[in-house]
Amino acid sequence: MNRFESFCTKFVQSVGKKEGAISPSITGSASFAYGDSESAEGIFDGSVKKPLYARVGNPTSAQLESILADMDGGVGAVVTSSGMAATSLACMSLLKTGDEIVSIGGLFGGTYSFFSETLSRFGITTTFFDVDELENIKNALTDKTKIIFLESVGNPNMRLPDIKALADIANEAGIVLMVDNTITPLSVAPLALGADIVVYSTTKIISGNASALGGAAVFRAINEGEDKFKTPRYEEVHKFIKGMGKMALIGNAKKRAMRDFGMSASAYNSYLTMLGLETLPLRMDRIVESVEKIVKGLNERGYHVNHPCLSFHPHHARYVSDFSNGCGTLFTIDMGTKERAFKFLNTTKLATITANIGDSRTLALHMASTIYRDFDEKTREFLGITEGLIRVSVGLENPQDIIDDFLNAAK
Repeated sequence: MNRFESFCTKFVQSVGKKEGAISPSITGSASFAYGDSESAEGIFDGSVKKPLYARVGNPTSAQLESILADMDGGVGAVVTSSGMAATSLACMSLLKTGDEIVSIGGLFGGTYSFFSETLSRFGITTTFFDVDELENIKNALTDKTKIIFLESVGNPNMRLPDIKALADIANEAGIVLMVDNTITPLSVAPLALGADIVVYSTTKIISGNASALGGAAVFRAINEGEDKFKTPRYEEVHKFIKGMGKMALIGNAKKRAMRDFGMSASAYNSYLTMLGLETLPLRMDRIVESVEKIVKGLNERGYHVNHPCLSFHPHHARYVSDFSNGCGTLFTIDMGTKERAFKFLNTTKLATITANIGDSRTLALHMASTIYRDFDEKTREFLGITEGLIRVSVGLENPQDIIDDFLNAAK
């Protein structure tokens, strides 16, 4: 039984109810009544497990959090208003002025800007490396390094990290490894490979239909014995470990970030995300199979496509060995020039031109003129952004129909 198939039962059974309304309930209240002062005290000190205030969670979002934590083998999860909110929550719950991040691989433009521009304004520095610069990554780690961050698949450069090797580096140094697994839920299991935190934009393939903005951070449990979070590097977390034990990272994230920054998920969007989750295994299975068919079909016709399923891709061997369930919905086409890229996008009948990815529909976007338009030439080169680059996110359409449409659009 492959990983997708095993979740078909788990998701539909976790989302639906056996009594009363089958569909999840939407709790739309902004605040919650505590009943009596003793209950209020218990809710605030954590001994009573009832809703406190919608800014730090509600019952609908709590159900989604439970399913996502189980999906990744985490001790718990915190859902947020967007994918960038999830990354912000996970980072800001651990960082302070003077701390450092090591960021690896090709990054989504919003993440790169968050690290290079926003966090730098608060005295937090980030050093960027390619996925294969393992020795340079080791040498860059200092006493101030708090987070090693990577994407499971480079978006959009399509380079694949050796997650296990990077987890070994992080764990040997006693540093948190955070993996953005947005493109590869179910395909890749970062916590099982040694990561500490997994972040998602649930807006993408998890929801699957562009109806619900959202994000999530999934956390591992604190170990009973030795644990990197018990070292002086993460002393701010120690009081949560003392009070909450294995659940400390959840309390730290909710109090250090969610409570104070307010990146709260809406109950309605959490509800829609759960509906998307029910069909995620089926959609992932079809899409990763379609991606390979489309990429190989276009490559055979001489088009400059980039995906690690191709034998000449530098990470093809890693794709075969470590990404047996595919690497998500993405591939890229380089049309050579902006003008040819625009002509292709304006001619295609099936692709929707948008910045989203992971939809049930096939999506496409010219990178240099949109998400990466404000990046300098050196940064674009590092991130793999060329003048004619188009990012494609494959949907549920018939793969041969997509091939035929793209061949016609590229004439």
